[in-house]
Amino acid sequence: MPFQGQSMPAPLRGRGADFNPHNRFERLIVTADPDCPPEERPDPRTQFLTDASQSILVRNDSPDVQPYRYGLNAYRGCEHGCAYCYARPYHEYLGMGSGIDFETKIMVKVHAPDLLRKELSSPKWEPQPIGMSGVTDCYQPAERQFQLTRKCLQVLAEFRNPVGLITKNHLVTRDIDVLSELAHFNGASVFLTITTLDADLAGRLEPRASRPQYRLAAIRELAKAGVPVGVMMAPVIPGLTDHELPSILEAAAEAGATRGGYILLRLPYSVKDVFIHWLDTHEPGKKERVLSRLKDLRGGKLSSAEWYSRFKGEGIFAAQLNDLFKVTARRLRLNEDPRELSAEHFRRPGGVQLDLFG
Repeated sequence: MPFQGQSMPAPLRGRGADFNPHNRFERLIVTADPDCPPEERPDPRTQFLTDASQSILVRNDSPDVQPYRYGLNAYRGCEHGCAYCYARPYHEYLGMGSGIDFETKIMVKVHAPDLLRKELSSPKWEPQPIGMSGVTDCYQPAERQFQLTRKCLQVLAEFRNPVGLITKNHLVTRDIDVLSELAHFNGASVFLTITTLDADLAGRLEPRASRPQYRLAAIRELAKAGVPVGVMMAPVIPGLTDHELPSILEAAAEAGATRGGYILLRLPYSVKDVFIHWLDTHEPGKKERVLSRLKDLRGGKLSSAEWYSRFKGEGIFAAQLNDLFKVTARRLRLNEDPRELSAEHFRRPGGVQLDLFG
């Protein structure tokens, strides 16, 4: 069993966290035996738990993630184990931990495709782009087994409802056939998240995600197939990866990306505990610099929930970072394509089949 409130002697192989920060909603705290020898440490394996949700589309009112008013997440928790993941605290609402629990106890919405079909079939549904995934990665390793993302994409293609995906896994290329079908109706776009081009750093920071070269390969394959593809540097970690922003945009543009964006690191709630522990374990010499620069960008704090500024930061350093992004993107001719996802081809199977007449 994972431990609450105390880290273990050495990092777990293939995991971004090796402990659970205290769940702010729980009174019980379980701590590790400090005398437990390393060879007797638990080696938590991934568990898949059935999520019995009765709906799949979640309305989002945040102006920061437009144009997606609705998001779709087939999984809760994520095996990628990214140390900085802002979604970790969501596991605390399930009575679990935001550390190792988040990476090893994956909630699987096994009925996601059926729920999606039901909701799109409803006359109450207003055809519009859907975002996948707004919380955890829709192409995390669990997707190889359950294929829920692929099945949901097939439903979206059936209805010709547009979808925008963001992932850091090369597995997205498996579904190029469905994405190409949707793209034919201006109904699909994909963003590959690249945090760093340093494979060693990525392996420690995002242990079970595809390495950077494979994400660039995914951009190349999607672009070749005619699927609009972009790159998202998320998060930009000041003092650790911020200097890579131009090189990441350049590498992605060379691979075929036509759009780009970035999001500044934020450390809400227990995410700060996981990430600071990661710094202590993997980058102790850069810890103070990273946290100091982050506070400079966050008004003296490690996180901000303010709309419009929470993704970009504030102050002179935030302005410099934004200027660097804009200049680089302009030089690489990113974000010049004005096309947006369109729902004009939406159809409900079983209705009037006007498309039979061309």
